[in-house]
Amino acid sequence: MTLNSSDVNRFEKLAGQVLGLYEEMSILSKKSPNDAVNKFKLKFINNQLSESNSLLAVRYRPFDDFEVFSEDEVPQNSDVVFILSQYLQCMEKLRGDFVVLRNGTWYWRVEGGVDEKLDEHGYTLIRSTKPKYLKD
Repeated sequence: MTLNSSDVNRFEKLAGQVLGLYEEMSILSKKSPNDAVNKFKLKFINNQLSESNSLLAVRYRPFDDFEVFSEDEVPQNSDVVFILSQYLQCMEKLRGDFVVLRNGTWYWRVEGGVDEKLDEHGYTLIRSTKPKYLKD
């Protein structure tokens, strides 16, 4: 699997959206873990999960047999929190596999474009954050 700068932009947007959904659903889950998610929220959650599946591909997806939640069998708040947390962990695994530390700064190391500045190995470096699971 390789990434380009467009993939990084897509990843950063998607990771932020999934994190936002996770945080909102966590609040709901603490209050009412067994309540069903309404169809309005479920539509957006499923959209982000579908986008995540596409970006993460088979290598980074958390579960082989999970795509999105069924609208017929509406999930509980706690189910959604569980799944979103797994997706966030897998996104951080992908980030960890594609970032490097250079001079104290984390960068995505991606396939270079024609007009992009390349490093000594032919990769483009795009500023990133440190993967959450890496220890100092």
